[in-house]
Amino acid sequence: MKELADLAVELAVRLGADYAEARFQGDFKNVYILRNGNPEAAGFSKDRGMGIRVIVNGNLGFASLNVEDERLVRRRVTDAISMAKASTKLLKKPIRLSKEKAVERSWDVKPKVPFEEVSVEDKMEMLFDIDKVVTSKEVKASIPYRLFELIESRVEKHYVNSEGTLISCSVPRILFRGVLTALGEGGSTEQDIVRKGESSGWEAVKKWNLIEHVGERAKTLGRILREAVSPPKGKVDVVLGSQVVGLIVHESVGHPCEADRILGREAAQAGESFITVGMLGSRIGPEEVTVVDDPTLENSYGFYLYDDEGVEARRRFLIKEGVINEFLHNRETAFELGVQSNASARASRFDKEPIVRMANTFMMPKDYDFEELLEGVHLGVYIRTFGEWNIDDRRYNMRFVGRECYLIKNGVLMNMVRRPILEITTLGFYGSIDAVDKTLSFEAATCGKGDPPQGIPVWHGGPNVRIRDIEVI
Repeated sequence: MKELADLAVELAVRLGADYAEARFQGDFKNVYILRNGNPEAAGFSKDRGMGIRVIVNGNLGFASLNVEDERLVRRRVTDAISMAKASTKLLKKPIRLSKEKAVERSWDVKPKVPFEEVSVEDKMEMLFDIDKVVTSKEVKASIPYRLFELIESRVEKHYVNSEGTLISCSVPRILFRGVLTALGEGGSTEQDIVRKGESSGWEAVKKWNLIEHVGERAKTLGRILREAVSPPKGKVDVVLGSQVVGLIVHESVGHPCEADRILGREAAQAGESFITVGMLGSRIGPEEVTVVDDPTLENSYGFYLYDDEGVEARRRFLIKEGVINEFLHNRETAFELGVQSNASARASRFDKEPIVRMANTFMMPKDYDFEELLEGVHLGVYIRTFGEWNIDDRRYNMRFVGRECYLIKNGVLMNMVRRPILEITTLGFYGSIDAVDKTLSFEAATCGKGDPPQGIPVWHGGPNVRIRDIEVI
C-alpha cells in the first residue's frame, strides 16, 4: 500500500492534478463486552485502505480503495481527477491550500505492555471483577443494568503528497467505557458513564485501577438516590467540576472555533458557529480563562504529532486570557483566512476526507486551591459531574443537568442535591467565571462530526471553575 500511495500521487500529477495526496490507513480493533454479568460476542476488526485527494484547477476530487491492486489504484486516481473536473460548474470559489513546509518523518507510540501480551481470559476476568464490585453489598445500590466495554485499537498511517511530504506512524489506543444504571425507590433512576482512554498499551489499564474507580462511581449513584435533596433555586454561585468544564469547553469553544464551521462548510453536516471571522481578538471572558487544544499531550487519547495533511501538530490557543485568539484550521481554511494551518485535519478512516477536528481540548488551570473556590460562596451548588447536556447548532445556548452535586453553604460542602439544571449562553458562562483552581484532569471521548459521520478519539478536561450569580433551575 505504501508503494501504491506513491504511485497514486505520481499518476495524479501526470494526469494534470495541481496537487495530490494519498493516505494509507489501517485500523485494527479488538472489543471485549460484558453486559449485566454476561459476556457478549467480542469484536475483532481490520480495516485497511487508501484515500486519494486531488485538486484540479481549484476543484477537489476524492476516491478510495481497500484492495492492493495497481490497476484499481490507477482507476481510482482517474475517478478523483474526473470528480474534480466535474465540480467546476458547482464550485463558487476555487480551493487553495496554505503553503506548508515539506517534511519526512516516521513516528510511533511504543507501548510498554503490548495488548497481545495480556490474554483474552485476563481481560475478561478484569471486566468480571469490576462487575462483582459494582453488584456487591458494599455499593448499597441496585444496579440492574451494567455495560462494560474494553476497546483496544491500533492505527497505522502512511501519508504522501505531491509537495514532498512523507509521514508514517503507528499509534495504539485503549479505551474503557462503563455504563451504570442504578434503580431507587419508586422507580427513580440515575445513570453514570465512566470513560478512560489513552494512546498507549495495556500499562494504561493497570494505572487506571478500574475495579476501585468504577466501584466508587457505583457507590455514588446509590448515595444520590438515597440522600440527594432538591437544589436551591434562583441565582446562586456555582462551582463546576473538571468533567463538566471539559465538556463545556469542548462543545462551546472547540466546535465553534472549527474554521470550516465559521466559514459555512459544516452547516449541513454538523452545525454552525456563533463565532465569526470578525470576532478574532474579541474578549469572551476574564483573563483567568485560557482554552487550548493540544494534540501533542503525550499518551493522550487524541495524541498525534502530524495531522492527516502532513502538517506538524502544536498547541492551539483558542481563547487566550479571555480573548478569542485562533481557530482550528486545515490547509484549505488556513489559506482562505491568510494564516498557516495549525494541523487540525483528521479523518476517521481511509475512505473519509480529512476535515477540521479537535484533539485534546481543555481549560488551563490557574492558582486557586479548590477550598478557596468554596470559601467565597455563601450559597451555591458544586456540580462535580454531569448527567445530561444539550447545546444548539451554533454552540451558544447550553443546558447541563448535574449528577454528583452538593450544596455549598458558607464555604462548606453540605448534603448532596439532585439534578440541578444550569441553562446558560456561551458568552454568559465565560463572562461569569471569576476563579479557576490549579487542578487538571481529563476524560476520554469520541467526538462526532461530519456526514457521513466521523468519530475520532479526543480528551476534554480542565480545572474546577467558579461562576457567580447564575440561575439554577
